[in-house]
Amino acid sequence: MTPPNTPAAASFIHPDGLPVPRRYWSIAAILLAIIMSVLDSTIVNVALPTMTRDLQVAPAASIWVVNAYQMAILMALLPLASLGEVVGYRRVSQAGIMVFTVASLGCALAPSLLGLSIARVVQGLGAAGIMSVNAALVRFTYPHASLGRAMGINAFVIATAAALGPTLASAVLAVAHWRWLFGINVPIGIVAAIIALRALPESERVHRPLNHAGAALSAATFALCLSGLQSLAHHAALGLALAQLGLGIAAGAVLVRHERPRRSPIIPFDLLRVRIFTLSLATSVCSFMAQMTALVSLPFEIQRLGYSAVETGLFMTPWPLALAVAAPLAGRLADRHAAGLLGGLGLLTMASGLALLAFLPAGHGPASFIWRMALCGLGFGFFQAPNNRTIMAAAPRQRSGAAGGMLSSARLLGQALGAALVAILFSAYAGSGPKVALCVAAALALLGAAVSLVRLKAPSAGVIR
Repeated sequence: MTPPNTPAAASFIHPDGLPVPRRYWSIAAILLAIIMSVLDSTIVNVALPTMTRDLQVAPAASIWVVNAYQMAILMALLPLASLGEVVGYRRVSQAGIMVFTVASLGCALAPSLLGLSIARVVQGLGAAGIMSVNAALVRFTYPHASLGRAMGINAFVIATAAALGPTLASAVLAVAHWRWLFGINVPIGIVAAIIALRALPESERVHRPLNHAGAALSAATFALCLSGLQSLAHHAALGLALAQLGLGIAAGAVLVRHERPRRSPIIPFDLLRVRIFTLSLATSVCSFMAQMTALVSLPFEIQRLGYSAVETGLFMTPWPLALAVAAPLAGRLADRHAAGLLGGLGLLTMASGLALLAFLPAGHGPASFIWRMALCGLGFGFFQAPNNRTIMAAAPRQRSGAAGGMLSSARLLGQALGAALVAILFSAYAGSGPKVALCVAAALALLGAAVSLVRLKAPSAGVIR
Protein backbone atom coordinates (compact mmCIF):
# COMPACT_ATOMS: atom_id res chain seq x y z
CA MET A 1 0.00 0.00 0.00
CA THR A 2 1.24 3.51 -0.82
CA PRO A 3 2.17 5.54 2.27
CA PRO A 4 -0.23 8.47 2.84
CA ASN A 5 2.53 11.08 2.66
CA THR A 6 3.71 10.28 -0.87
CA PRO A 7 2.69 12.20 -4.01
CA ALA A 8 0.94 9.11 -5.43
CA ALA A 9 -1.23 8.82 -2.33
CA ALA A 10 -2.00 12.53 -2.43
CA SER A 11 -3.38 12.19 -5.98
CA PHE A 12 -5.73 9.31 -5.11
CA ILE A 13 -9.44 10.23 -4.92
CA HIS A 14 -10.93 8.81 -1.74
CA PRO A 15 -14.62 7.97 -2.23
CA ASP A 16 -15.80 8.96 1.27
CA GLY A 17 -13.36 11.21 3.08
CA LEU A 18 -9.64 10.94 3.86
CA PRO A 19 -8.19 8.32 6.19
CA VAL A 20 -6.80 9.28 9.59
CA PRO A 21 -4.28 10.90 10.24
CA ARG A 22 -4.24 12.62 6.82
CA ARG A 23 -7.77 13.83 7.50
CA TYR A 24 -6.54 15.85 10.48
CA TRP A 25 -3.65 17.37 8.53
CA SER A 26 -6.04 18.34 5.74
CA ILE A 27 -8.52 20.05 8.05
CA ALA A 28 -5.60 21.84 9.74
CA ALA A 29 -4.53 23.33 6.40
CA ILE A 30 -8.13 24.22 5.48
CA LEU A 31 -8.77 25.94 8.82
CA LEU A 32 -5.44 27.81 8.91
CA ALA A 33 -6.14 29.19 5.44
CA ILE A 34 -9.74 30.23 6.14
CA ILE A 35 -8.76 31.83 9.48
CA MET A 36 -6.23 34.07 7.72
CA SER A 37 -8.59 35.08 4.92
CA VAL A 38 -11.58 35.78 7.18
CA LEU A 39 -9.54 37.64 9.81
CA ASP A 40 -8.17 39.99 7.17
CA SER A 41 -11.74 41.02 6.35
CA THR A 42 -12.18 42.64 9.79
CA ILE A 43 -8.79 42.92 11.49
CA VAL A 44 -7.76 46.03 9.52
CA ASN A 45 -10.73 48.22 10.51
CA VAL A 46 -9.33 49.10 13.94
CA ALA A 47 -6.01 50.20 12.42
CA LEU A 48 -7.47 52.58 9.80
CA PRO A 49 -6.92 55.77 11.88
CA THR A 50 -3.29 54.78 12.53
CA MET A 51 -2.74 53.95 8.84
CA THR A 52 -4.24 57.31 7.88
CA ARG A 53 -1.72 59.19 10.00
CA ASP A 54 1.25 57.02 9.06
CA LEU A 55 0.63 57.11 5.30
CA GLN A 56 -0.50 60.79 5.43
CA VAL A 57 -3.79 60.33 3.58
CA ALA A 58 -7.37 61.46 4.14
CA PRO A 59 -9.52 59.21 6.35
CA ALA A 60 -12.01 58.63 3.53
CA ALA A 61 -9.21 57.40 1.25
CA SER A 62 -8.09 54.79 3.79
CA ILE A 63 -11.41 52.96 3.40
CA TRP A 64 -10.00 51.54 0.16
CA VAL A 65 -7.78 49.29 2.28
CA VAL A 66 -10.98 47.50 3.34
CA ASN A 67 -13.01 47.87 0.14
CA ALA A 68 -10.23 46.67 -2.18
CA TYR A 69 -10.00 43.37 -0.31
CA GLN A 70 -13.75 42.72 -0.11
CA MET A 71 -14.35 43.70 -3.72
CA ALA A 72 -11.60 41.43 -5.05
CA ILE A 73 -13.02 38.46 -3.13
CA LEU A 74 -16.58 38.95 -4.36
CA MET A 75 -15.44 39.50 -7.97
CA ALA A 76 -13.31 36.34 -8.08
CA LEU A 77 -15.22 33.94 -5.81
CA LEU A 78 -17.63 32.28 -8.28
CA PRO A 79 -15.14 32.14 -11.21
CA LEU A 80 -12.55 30.44 -8.97
CA ALA A 81 -15.16 28.00 -7.63
CA SER A 82 -15.92 27.08 -11.26
CA LEU A 83 -12.19 26.78 -11.99
CA GLY A 84 -11.86 24.37 -9.05
CA GLU A 85 -14.19 21.91 -10.78
CA VAL A 86 -11.88 21.93 -13.82
CA VAL A 87 -8.38 21.85 -12.27
CA GLY A 88 -9.21 20.41 -8.83
CA TYR A 89 -10.14 22.11 -5.57
CA ARG A 90 -6.79 21.40 -3.91
CA ARG A 91 -4.89 23.28 -6.65
CA VAL A 92 -7.10 26.36 -6.34
CA SER A 93 -6.69 26.35 -2.55
CA GLN A 94 -2.93 25.80 -2.72
CA ALA A 95 -2.53 28.67 -5.20
CA GLY A 96 -4.80 30.85 -3.07
CA ILE A 97 -2.72 30.25 0.06
CA MET A 98 0.52 31.09 -1.77
CA VAL A 99 -0.88 34.25 -3.40
CA PHE A 100 -2.40 35.38 -0.09
CA THR A 101 0.90 34.85 1.77
CA VAL A 102 3.02 36.72 -0.77
CA ALA A 103 0.47 39.56 -0.96
CA SER A 104 0.46 39.80 2.86
CA LEU A 105 4.19 40.45 2.73
CA GLY A 106 3.50 43.08 0.06
CA CYS A 107 0.93 44.74 2.35
CA ALA A 108 3.39 44.78 5.24
CA LEU A 109 6.09 46.44 3.10
CA ALA A 110 3.82 48.81 1.10
CA PRO A 111 5.31 52.35 1.01
CA SER A 112 2.06 54.18 0.18
CA LEU A 113 -1.71 53.87 0.23
CA LEU A 114 -1.72 53.06 -3.49
CA GLY A 115 0.78 50.25 -2.99
CA LEU A 116 -1.15 48.95 0.00
CA SER A 117 -4.45 49.00 -1.91
CA ILE A 118 -2.92 47.12 -4.87
CA ALA A 119 -1.45 44.52 -2.50
CA ARG A 120 -4.86 44.20 -0.83
CA VAL A 121 -6.47 43.47 -4.22
CA VAL A 122 -3.95 40.68 -4.81
CA GLN A 123 -4.49 39.46 -1.24
CA GLY A 124 -8.24 39.42 -1.91
CA LEU A 125 -7.71 37.27 -5.01
CA GLY A 126 -5.74 34.81 -2.87
CA ALA A 127 -8.48 34.85 -0.25
CA ALA A 128 -11.07 34.18 -2.97
CA GLY A 129 -9.09 31.10 -3.98
CA ILE A 130 -9.19 29.88 -0.38
CA MET A 131 -12.86 30.69 0.26
CA SER A 132 -14.20 29.46 -3.09
CA VAL A 133 -13.25 25.83 -2.44
CA ASN A 134 -13.24 25.80 1.38
CA ALA A 135 -16.52 23.92 1.84
CA ALA A 136 -15.79 21.57 -1.07
CA LEU A 137 -12.48 20.54 0.51
CA VAL A 138 -14.21 19.95 3.85
CA ARG A 139 -16.68 17.67 2.06
CA PHE A 140 -13.88 15.62 0.46
CA THR A 141 -11.90 15.50 3.72
CA TYR A 142 -14.61 14.05 6.01
CA PRO A 143 -16.89 11.03 5.43
CA HIS A 144 -20.50 11.87 4.58
CA ALA A 145 -21.79 10.57 7.93
CA SER A 146 -19.67 13.21 9.72
CA LEU A 147 -20.34 16.08 7.31
CA GLY A 148 -22.50 18.00 9.80
CA ARG A 149 -19.81 17.78 12.48
CA ALA A 150 -17.16 18.95 9.99
CA MET A 151 -19.34 21.86 8.84
CA GLY A 152 -19.89 22.76 12.50
CA ILE A 153 -16.15 23.04 13.09
CA ASN A 154 -15.71 25.02 9.87
CA ALA A 155 -18.61 27.38 10.66
CA PHE A 156 -17.34 27.92 14.19
CA VAL A 157 -13.87 28.87 12.93
CA ILE A 158 -15.20 31.25 10.26
CA ALA A 159 -17.69 33.03 12.51
CA THR A 160 -15.30 33.27 15.45
CA ALA A 161 -12.48 34.61 13.28
CA ALA A 162 -14.79 37.29 11.85
CA ALA A 163 -16.08 38.31 15.28
CA LEU A 164 -12.67 38.34 17.00
CA GLY A 165 -10.90 40.33 14.26
CA PRO A 166 -11.17 43.75 15.95
CA THR A 167 -10.15 42.33 19.35
CA LEU A 168 -7.06 40.64 17.93
CA ALA A 169 -6.18 43.80 16.00
CA SER A 170 -6.27 45.82 19.21
CA ALA A 171 -3.96 43.30 20.88
CA VAL A 172 -1.43 43.48 18.01
CA LEU A 173 -1.53 47.28 17.84
CA ALA A 174 -0.90 47.49 21.58
CA VAL A 175 2.56 45.95 21.13
CA ALA A 176 3.51 46.39 17.46
CA HIS A 177 3.22 48.52 14.31
CA TRP A 178 0.10 48.18 12.13
CA ARG A 179 2.20 46.48 9.42
CA TRP A 180 2.37 43.40 11.64
CA LEU A 181 -1.36 42.90 11.09
CA PHE A 182 -0.28 41.69 7.64
CA GLY A 183 3.19 40.44 8.56
CA ILE A 184 1.91 37.76 10.92
CA ASN A 185 0.18 36.08 7.96
CA VAL A 186 3.53 35.23 6.37
CA PRO A 187 4.76 32.49 8.75
CA ILE A 188 1.22 31.14 9.20
CA GLY A 189 0.73 31.09 5.43
CA ILE A 190 4.02 29.24 4.87
CA VAL A 191 3.00 26.55 7.38
CA ALA A 192 -0.48 26.27 5.81
CA ALA A 193 1.02 26.01 2.31
CA ILE A 194 3.42 23.22 3.33
CA ILE A 195 0.62 21.19 4.92
CA ALA A 196 -1.74 21.87 2.00
CA LEU A 197 0.77 20.57 -0.55
CA ARG A 198 0.87 17.18 1.19
CA ALA A 199 -2.53 16.71 2.79
CA LEU A 200 -5.42 18.31 0.85
CA PRO A 201 -7.71 15.80 -0.87
CA GLU A 202 -8.00 15.24 -4.60
CA SER A 203 -11.41 15.55 -6.26
CA GLU A 204 -13.11 14.56 -9.49
CA ARG A 205 -12.51 17.01 -12.32
CA VAL A 206 -14.87 18.18 -15.04
CA HIS A 207 -13.52 18.42 -18.58
CA ARG A 208 -14.75 21.69 -20.04
CA PRO A 209 -13.22 24.93 -21.38
CA LEU A 210 -12.72 27.88 -19.05
CA ASN A 211 -15.57 30.41 -19.08
CA HIS A 212 -13.76 33.73 -19.50
CA ALA A 213 -16.81 35.77 -20.55
CA GLY A 214 -18.89 34.48 -17.63
CA ALA A 215 -16.07 35.28 -15.19
CA ALA A 216 -15.80 38.86 -16.48
CA LEU A 217 -19.57 39.42 -16.34
CA SER A 218 -19.77 37.96 -12.82
CA ALA A 219 -16.96 40.22 -11.61
CA ALA A 220 -18.56 43.30 -13.20
CA THR A 221 -21.97 42.53 -11.69
CA PHE A 222 -20.67 42.22 -8.12
CA ALA A 223 -18.29 45.17 -8.39
CA LEU A 224 -20.84 47.62 -9.83
CA CYS A 225 -23.75 46.63 -7.57
CA LEU A 226 -21.71 46.74 -4.34
CA SER A 227 -20.01 50.01 -5.30
CA GLY A 228 -23.43 51.48 -6.00
CA LEU A 229 -24.80 50.37 -2.62
CA GLN A 230 -21.81 51.87 -0.83
CA SER A 231 -22.25 55.13 -2.75
CA LEU A 232 -25.90 55.36 -1.66
CA ALA A 233 -24.71 56.27 1.83
CA HIS A 234 -23.35 59.55 0.47
CA HIS A 235 -26.06 61.95 -0.66
CA ALA A 236 -23.60 63.83 -2.87
CA ALA A 237 -22.89 60.64 -4.84
CA LEU A 238 -26.52 59.70 -5.49
CA GLY A 239 -26.18 60.06 -9.28
CA LEU A 240 -23.05 57.93 -9.33
CA ALA A 241 -24.71 55.33 -7.08
CA LEU A 242 -27.74 54.99 -9.36
CA ALA A 243 -25.51 54.75 -12.44
CA GLN A 244 -23.41 51.99 -10.84
CA LEU A 245 -26.50 50.07 -9.73
CA GLY A 246 -28.06 50.39 -13.18
CA LEU A 247 -24.90 49.13 -14.91
CA GLY A 248 -24.56 46.33 -12.35
CA ILE A 249 -28.13 45.15 -12.93
CA ALA A 250 -27.58 45.29 -16.70
CA ALA A 251 -24.36 43.26 -16.36
CA GLY A 252 -26.26 40.76 -14.21
CA ALA A 253 -28.98 40.38 -16.82
CA VAL A 254 -26.37 39.76 -19.55
CA LEU A 255 -24.65 37.27 -17.21
CA VAL A 256 -27.85 35.28 -16.70
CA ARG A 257 -28.60 35.26 -20.44
CA HIS A 258 -25.03 34.17 -21.21
CA GLU A 259 -24.87 31.44 -18.56
CA ARG A 260 -28.31 29.78 -18.69
CA PRO A 261 -27.66 27.68 -21.83
CA ARG A 262 -24.28 26.42 -20.56
CA ARG A 263 -23.95 22.92 -19.12
CA SER A 264 -21.86 24.08 -16.11
CA PRO A 265 -22.40 27.84 -15.69
CA ILE A 266 -20.52 30.02 -13.20
CA ILE A 267 -23.89 30.71 -11.55
CA PRO A 268 -25.07 27.12 -10.87
CA PHE A 269 -28.63 27.27 -12.24
CA ASP A 270 -28.85 23.49 -11.99
CA LEU A 271 -28.38 23.72 -8.21
CA LEU A 272 -30.61 26.78 -7.87
CA ARG A 273 -33.45 24.73 -9.30
CA VAL A 274 -33.20 22.54 -6.17
CA ARG A 275 -35.62 24.27 -3.78
CA ILE A 276 -33.85 23.23 -0.57
CA PHE A 277 -30.57 24.64 -1.95
CA THR A 278 -32.09 27.99 -2.91
CA LEU A 279 -33.97 28.37 0.38
CA SER A 280 -30.78 27.63 2.32
CA LEU A 281 -28.89 30.29 0.37
CA ALA A 282 -31.67 32.82 1.04
CA THR A 283 -31.54 31.96 4.75
CA SER A 284 -27.77 32.52 4.70
CA VAL A 285 -28.01 35.95 3.04
CA CYS A 286 -30.66 37.13 5.53
CA SER A 287 -28.75 35.88 8.57
CA PHE A 288 -25.39 37.32 7.57
CA MET A 289 -27.03 40.65 6.72
CA ALA A 290 -28.49 40.61 10.22
CA GLN A 291 -25.16 39.67 11.81
CA MET A 292 -23.12 42.32 10.00
CA THR A 293 -25.75 45.02 10.56
CA ALA A 294 -25.66 44.23 14.27
CA LEU A 295 -21.87 43.94 14.64
CA VAL A 296 -21.25 47.26 12.87
CA SER A 297 -23.94 49.21 14.73
CA LEU A 298 -23.56 47.72 18.23
CA PRO A 299 -20.32 49.54 19.16
CA PHE A 300 -22.00 52.87 18.36
CA GLU A 301 -25.08 51.99 20.40
CA ILE A 302 -23.05 50.75 23.38
CA GLN A 303 -20.91 53.89 23.45
CA ARG A 304 -24.03 56.05 23.02
CA LEU A 305 -25.24 54.55 26.30
CA GLY A 306 -22.12 55.89 28.01
CA TYR A 307 -19.58 53.06 27.93
CA SER A 308 -15.92 53.40 26.90
CA ALA A 309 -14.23 51.79 23.89
CA VAL A 310 -12.58 49.18 26.13
CA GLU A 311 -15.92 48.31 27.76
CA THR A 312 -17.49 48.09 24.31
CA GLY A 313 -14.94 45.46 23.29
CA LEU A 314 -15.69 43.45 26.42
CA PHE A 315 -19.45 43.67 25.88
CA MET A 316 -19.01 42.35 22.30
CA THR A 317 -17.06 39.27 23.44
CA PRO A 318 -20.01 37.08 24.61
CA TRP A 319 -21.30 36.85 21.02
CA PRO A 320 -18.30 34.87 19.61
CA LEU A 321 -17.92 32.91 22.85
CA ALA A 322 -21.54 31.71 22.74
CA LEU A 323 -21.17 30.96 19.04
CA ALA A 324 -18.06 28.88 19.82
CA VAL A 325 -20.17 26.75 22.15
CA ALA A 326 -23.19 26.45 19.85
CA ALA A 327 -21.64 25.80 16.41
CA PRO A 328 -19.97 22.41 17.07
CA LEU A 329 -23.05 21.17 18.95
CA ALA A 330 -25.33 22.30 16.12
CA GLY A 331 -23.04 20.57 13.62
CA ARG A 332 -23.48 17.24 15.43
CA LEU A 333 -27.25 17.72 15.64
CA ALA A 334 -27.38 18.54 11.90
CA ASP A 335 -26.39 14.95 11.06
CA ARG A 336 -29.64 13.73 12.69
CA HIS A 337 -32.17 16.59 12.71
CA ALA A 338 -33.68 18.93 10.11
CA ALA A 339 -31.59 22.03 9.37
CA GLY A 340 -34.81 23.97 8.71
CA LEU A 341 -35.89 23.48 12.32
CA LEU A 342 -32.43 24.05 13.88
CA GLY A 343 -31.84 27.16 11.75
CA GLY A 344 -35.34 28.53 12.33
CA LEU A 345 -35.09 28.21 16.11
CA GLY A 346 -31.55 29.61 16.08
CA LEU A 347 -32.49 32.70 14.07
CA LEU A 348 -35.59 33.27 16.20
CA THR A 349 -33.28 33.26 19.23
CA MET A 350 -30.93 35.69 17.50
CA ALA A 351 -33.82 38.00 16.54
CA SER A 352 -34.99 38.02 20.17
CA GLY A 353 -31.51 38.95 21.39
CA LEU A 354 -31.18 41.76 18.85
CA ALA A 355 -34.60 43.18 19.71
CA LEU A 356 -33.73 43.11 23.43
CA LEU A 357 -30.47 44.97 22.67
CA ALA A 358 -32.26 47.54 20.51
CA PHE A 359 -34.68 48.48 23.28
CA LEU A 360 -32.24 48.26 26.20
CA PRO A 361 -32.59 51.54 28.11
CA ALA A 362 -29.65 53.49 29.51
CA GLY A 363 -28.51 52.71 33.02
CA HIS A 364 -28.40 48.92 32.83
CA GLY A 365 -25.22 47.21 34.01
CA PRO A 366 -22.82 44.93 32.10
CA ALA A 367 -24.84 41.79 32.89
CA SER A 368 -27.71 43.10 30.77
CA PHE A 369 -25.45 43.30 27.74
CA ILE A 370 -23.66 40.01 28.38
CA TRP A 371 -26.68 37.72 28.34
CA ARG A 372 -28.29 39.51 25.39
CA MET A 373 -25.09 39.29 23.34
CA ALA A 374 -24.70 35.63 24.31
CA LEU A 375 -28.27 34.99 23.16
CA CYS A 376 -27.43 36.42 19.73
CA GLY A 377 -24.27 34.33 19.41
CA LEU A 378 -26.05 31.18 20.57
CA GLY A 379 -28.83 31.65 18.02
CA PHE A 380 -26.45 32.37 15.16
CA GLY A 381 -24.35 29.32 16.05
CA PHE A 382 -27.36 27.01 15.82
CA PHE A 383 -28.22 28.34 12.37
CA GLN A 384 -24.90 28.31 10.54
CA ALA A 385 -23.53 24.75 10.66
CA PRO A 386 -26.83 22.96 9.79
CA ASN A 387 -27.45 25.46 7.00
CA ASN A 388 -23.99 24.95 5.50
CA ARG A 389 -24.38 21.17 5.71
CA THR A 390 -27.66 21.33 3.80
CA ILE A 391 -26.19 23.51 1.05
CA MET A 392 -23.27 21.15 0.48
CA ALA A 393 -25.30 17.93 0.81
CA ALA A 394 -27.88 19.20 -1.73
CA ALA A 395 -25.23 19.15 -4.49
CA PRO A 396 -23.63 16.10 -6.14
CA ARG A 397 -19.97 15.55 -5.19
CA GLN A 398 -18.78 16.71 -8.62
CA ARG A 399 -20.64 20.01 -8.07
CA SER A 400 -19.16 20.63 -4.62
CA GLY A 401 -17.13 23.56 -5.96
CA ALA A 402 -20.21 25.34 -7.30
CA ALA A 403 -22.10 24.69 -4.04
CA GLY A 404 -19.19 25.89 -1.92
CA GLY A 405 -18.76 28.97 -4.07
CA MET A 406 -22.42 29.87 -3.65
CA LEU A 407 -22.20 29.23 0.10
CA SER A 408 -19.27 31.64 0.46
CA SER A 409 -20.87 34.14 -1.93
CA ALA A 410 -24.08 34.17 0.13
CA ARG A 411 -22.09 34.83 3.31
CA LEU A 412 -19.98 37.61 1.80
CA LEU A 413 -22.93 39.14 -0.05
CA GLY A 414 -24.94 39.23 3.18
CA GLN A 415 -22.04 40.83 5.04
CA ALA A 416 -21.47 43.42 2.29
CA LEU A 417 -25.18 44.26 2.10
CA GLY A 418 -25.35 44.53 5.90
CA ALA A 419 -22.40 46.93 6.04
CA ALA A 420 -23.87 49.06 3.22
CA LEU A 421 -27.27 49.04 4.95
CA VAL A 422 -25.74 50.38 8.17
CA ALA A 423 -24.07 53.22 6.27
CA ILE A 424 -27.39 54.13 4.62
CA LEU A 425 -29.31 53.99 7.93
CA PHE A 426 -26.69 56.05 9.75
CA SER A 427 -26.93 58.66 7.01
CA ALA A 428 -30.74 58.70 7.10
CA TYR A 429 -31.15 58.63 10.92
CA ALA A 430 -28.33 60.74 12.30
CA GLY A 431 -29.16 60.50 16.01
CA SER A 432 -30.91 57.14 16.24
CA GLY A 433 -29.08 55.28 13.47
CA PRO A 434 -27.59 52.51 15.68
CA LYS A 435 -30.94 51.74 17.35
CA VAL A 436 -32.75 51.68 13.99
CA ALA A 437 -30.03 49.43 12.56
CA LEU A 438 -30.45 46.95 15.44
CA CYS A 439 -34.21 46.87 14.84
CA VAL A 440 -33.60 46.19 11.14
CA ALA A 441 -31.09 43.46 12.07
CA ALA A 442 -33.73 41.80 14.28
CA ALA A 443 -36.23 41.96 11.40
CA LEU A 444 -33.70 40.39 9.01
CA ALA A 445 -33.02 37.56 11.48
CA LEU A 446 -36.77 37.03 11.79
CA LEU A 447 -37.08 36.88 8.00
CA GLY A 448 -34.23 34.36 7.90
CA ALA A 449 -36.02 32.23 10.51
CA ALA A 450 -39.20 32.22 8.41
CA VAL A 451 -37.30 31.17 5.27
CA SER A 452 -35.50 28.47 7.24
CA LEU A 453 -38.74 26.99 8.57
CA VAL A 454 -40.20 26.88 5.04
CA ARG A 455 -37.49 24.29 4.26
CA LEU A 456 -39.33 21.78 6.45
CA LYS A 457 -41.90 21.44 3.64
CA ALA A 458 -39.41 21.58 0.77
CA PRO A 459 -38.68 18.32 -1.12
CA SER A 460 -35.26 17.20 0.08
CA ALA A 461 -34.29 14.47 -2.42
CA GLY A 462 -32.57 12.58 0.39
CA VAL A 463 -30.99 15.68 1.94
CA ILE A 464 -31.43 16.44 5.62
CA ARG A 465 -33.49 19.63 5.60
